[in-house]
Amino acid sequence: KYDATIEDVYKKTVEIDGKQYSLEILDTAGTEEFSAMRDLYVKNGHGFVLVYSITSQATFNDLDEFYDRIIRIKDIEIHGQPALVLVGNKSDLED
Repeated sequence: KYDATIEDVYKKTVEIDGKQYSLEILDTAGTEEFSAMRDLYVKNGHGFVLVYSITSQATFNDLDEFYDRIIRIKDIEIHGQPALVLVGNKSDLED
């Protein structure tokens, strides 16, 4: 049986051009149950990966809400536009 992600955090240090960077990925199911924790990660984050299922139009439509939340929390008037990446997953399930 498939068990949907509730929340997982992945941490890795990477070196690029001789400089160390800390990478943290917060993987959530997108439920409101963890919205406070997610908001804290957004506040402290510098870049974001928004993932949707290409087999579900609803998950793509939900991205507007996540994007608006990121923009609101990051206050782009002060900090500028954060780096964003859009990823469509589950291509192996597409008919």
